[in-house]
Amino acid sequence: MQAPLESHVTLLVVDDDLVAQARMNAYFSKEGYRVLLAGDGESFWRQLAQGEVDLVLLDINLPGQDGLSLARELRARDASIGIILVTSRNDDVDKIVGLEVGADDYVTKPFNPRELLARVKSLLRRSATRPAETADSLRFAGWVLELSRRRLRDRAGQDVALTRGEFEVLALLVRHPGEILDRDRLSRAVSGHDWSPQDRSVDVLVRRLRAKLDDPARTDSLIATIRGEGYRLAADVEPGGV
Repeated sequence: MQAPLESHVTLLVVDDDLVAQARMNAYFSKEGYRVLLAGDGESFWRQLAQGEVDLVLLDINLPGQDGLSLARELRARDASIGIILVTSRNDDVDKIVGLEVGADDYVTKPFNPRELLARVKSLLRRSATRPAETADSLRFAGWVLELSRRRLRDRAGQDVALTRGEFEVLALLVRHPGEILDRDRLSRAVSGHDWSPQDRSVDVLVRRLRAKLDDPARTDSLIATIRGEGYRLAADVEPGGV
């Protein structure tokens, strides 16, 4: 019998509120996760250096280096680690900036621990899932997306780092070339829940992908906006690597 996913997962909780730390530690430990704790940027990097971390629950409002700059630095070093921002600020700007710097999701304090657990499970499940309905490598406009390795290579064969959210959006578009995908479908792939008009995550991820994929000499984008409907990949897709 296989051990549950949780028994193999290490979470790093980063919060300067010791009560919040203790509550999350107790809750996630009870659910079977291994939990590490940090209260600031120094202890954050120290914990990361000591062993493998699968997902970080990162408070934005930290003493010294804040959570947004920590998320930016962490994402630059590691494209695969999960990042969920936890903030007491009910500010859309913080949420959008968080996604811009590479966070995968966010929750706002006060939150129900079950909601946070659901977000954690959803993110871990998405990162563990391997698409099986298409060829493993798909080529489009000179790019190659390796689905099982969750890897994007450019025309020269060099790796281009993608966050988990960016990968989920791109993989869905590439697996359905020419098809218009609405924000609900893209949002479910990224966060596991339906899109709402206040949620900018899908648009932020598309903007980040365009910055990586598009040729600056061209005015059109590989990811076309279909006004009032969603997005589609404006390129032919064929199986095969380099």
